Amino acid sequence: MTDGPTYGFDTLQIHAGARPDPATGARQTPIYQTTAYVFRDAEHAAALFNLQEVGYIYSRLTNPTIAVLQERIATLEGGVGAVCCSSGHAAQIMALFPLMAPGRNIVVSTRLYGGTVTQFSQTIRRFGWSAKFVDFDDLDAVSAAIDDDTRAVFCESIANPGGYITDLPAIAAVADAAGLPLIVDNTSATPYLCRPIEHGATLVVHSTTKYLTGNGTVTGGAIVDSGRFDWSASDKFPSLSAPEPAYHGLKFHETFGPLAYTFHGIAIGLRDLGMTMNPQAAHYTLMGIETLSLRMERHVENAVKIATWLENDPRVDYVTYAGLPSSPYYERGREICPRGAGALFTFAVKGGYEACVKLVDSLEIFSHVANLGDTRSLVIHSASTTHRQLTPEQQKAAGAAPNVVRLSIGIEDADDLIADLDRALSAATA
Repeated sequence: MTDGPTYGFDTLQIHAGARPDPATGARQTPIYQTTAYVFRDAEHAAALFNLQEVGYIYSRLTNPTIAVLQERIATLEGGVGAVCCSSGHAAQIMALFPLMAPGRNIVVSTRLYGGTVTQFSQTIRRFGWSAKFVDFDDLDAVSAAIDDDTRAVFCESIANPGGYITDLPAIAAVADAAGLPLIVDNTSATPYLCRPIEHGATLVVHSTTKYLTGNGTVTGGAIVDSGRFDWSASDKFPSLSAPEPAYHGLKFHETFGPLAYTFHGIAIGLRDLGMTMNPQAAHYTLMGIETLSLRMERHVENAVKIATWLENDPRVDYVTYAGLPSSPYYERGREICPRGAGALFTFAVKGGYEACVKLVDSLEIFSHVANLGDTRSLVIHSASTTHRQLTPEQQKAAGAAPNVVRLSIGIEDADDLIADLDRALSAATA
C-alpha cells in the first residue's frame, strides 16, 4: 500500500504488503514456488550480494510470497521490518542470534511456554549462552539479574499457559535503563489485542503457527523490529555496530539505520542458520491474517463466557483468565490488551492430576493437541505434556501445575463448548 492515509487494522490485515501480481494481475498473492531468481546481468548479481541493492537471490534468504507476509506482520505490529522463518522456536533463536556471543546471557520471565523454558535453560547452553529466570512482577529482581554480560530481556505479552499479562511498560523501562533490547513474544495476544512496540518493546517474536495462521495447517515464525534501538550506543552489539567481515567491513547499523536488525536477520541469520519459511506456509498465513480481527473478537467473546462459567462451577478450584474481574491481572490486561485478554487460560480441577487426565479424555469438541490459537477449541494437560520436562517448581512458576488444564478457546458456539466441559467435569470428578 502506498504512503498516504492511515488505515485501520481491518484494512491493513487484508492489504498491507500485497499488490496485484505485476505479471498476471492476480489479486491474491501468488505462491512463488521457486528456489532461485534470474539476475538481470553480472552487475545486478554483484549489487545484490554486496547488499547494495534489495532484491531476490535465493529462497533461503528472500522470496516474494514471504516478503508480503513480512511486510504485513511488521505493519500490523507497528515495526519497520520483519523476518519470517520456519517456526516460533526458530524465531526465538533468530531473535537472539545478532545479540549474543559465548558467555553472554538473557534475563527471562519464569512465566513462559514450557518449550521456551527448555530452549533457554538447556539448548542455548550449547552456544555458550545462558538464561536467568526471574519473576517479572518483581521489577527489582529483574533489574538485579542484569549484569555486564546480559544482552536482552525476554517475556511473553500474554503468557502461555496461564494467560498472565506482563507489565510491558515497566519491564521496558528496566531494559531501557540497562541499555538492553526488550524482546516480547506476542503469539498469544497477536497485534490485534496487543502491540508491544507501543509499550516499549524493541523486538517482537511470533509463532505464526498459532493465531496468525489460525487454522492449524502450517508452522512458522516471525521477528519484528521496532527500528528504535540504537545498536551503536555501546559496544555490546558488535554484530550490528562493528564491521562485518563477510561483507567487506560493512557496518549494519551505520549502513541501514533503523533497518539494521532486519537486514542482518536476512543477510546473515537466514543465510547461515537456514531457518527458512516455505512460500506455501507464508501463503496459508497470509490467508489466515485476513480474518485475524474477526477471529480474535470471537475467541475473546467465547473465552470470557467460558471462563466465567468455569469460575462459578464448584468442581473447579480456580481459573487464571485475566479477562475475569477477579483476576489480579484484570486491570493490567485492560491497559496492555484493551481489546481483550486473549483466549488462552488454565483452570484447576478438583481431584488433581488424575481428574485432569480424566477430563481431557472425556472431552468431545475440544481437541487434545499440543497447539493453541486454532479456530477449534483445544485442550492439554501441560504438566504431563508440554511442561513435562520441567521440575515441579518450574511447572508451578510457569502456571502449569499438575492440577491444571490449559484451554485454547476457539470460535465454535460457546454454549456447545460449555456443555462439553460440563460433561467432562462430571466424568472427571465423579
